[in-house]
Amino acid sequence: MQGIRPRILIADDHTLIADLCKTLLEKEFEVVGTVGDGRALVRAAAILKPDVIVVDVTMPVLNGIDAACQVKQELRAVKVIYLTMNPDTEIAAEAFRRGASGYLLKTCAASEMVAAVRAVLQGRSYLSASLSRDDVAYLRRQPKKMVEEGDKLTERQREVLQLIAEGKVMKEVSVILNMTTRTVAFHKYRIMEALCVKSNAELVRYAVRNHIVAP
Repeated sequence: MQGIRPRILIADDHTLIADLCKTLLEKEFEVVGTVGDGRALVRAAAILKPDVIVVDVTMPVLNGIDAACQVKQELRAVKVIYLTMNPDTEIAAEAFRRGASGYLLKTCAASEMVAAVRAVLQGRSYLSASLSRDDVAYLRRQPKKMVEEGDKLTERQREVLQLIAEGKVMKEVSVILNMTTRTVAFHKYRIMEALCVKSNAELVRYAVRNHIVAP
């Protein structure tokens, strides 16, 4: 009798990529779902209880790293494999610092995707062959660099910041985060105060520079 197959949840805002990942993985694993943004990932993971999440680093509404961190707060055993087009080893190091088990470039061979899932299920980490393991290991040991003032922002403030940087107005942010526009305005004020910025343009530049939103 065949054993229970590991459960995989895929999160990518590009449907083609998500479908390709599903096709590659479903021969060996149980793909329990695909979602297209970070908040949808958090909701789906709570219901589907996956063993592994394959998640794009840059997604709308809530970026992949922040979303996966929220998931791991509730599902501590879940393994996270990040998928990205960005070969920046500093981002990879930040992902591992925040609990990643694997980090893959979207330019990797199809076989790498399956190998990465196998590795993390066995308790090992996996890094795309095209990235320097020594560079990532070195950066992981360094003080946090990717988010210059990240520790000054709460989880909720990072969510608000991303939505504002994506161009959403106060009312849209309030609906997505289920809070009043007055509360959104308060969070925005505290964010600007913490980051010492005075305009939306500066908020956007900060969010892009720190990989909270895509350029």
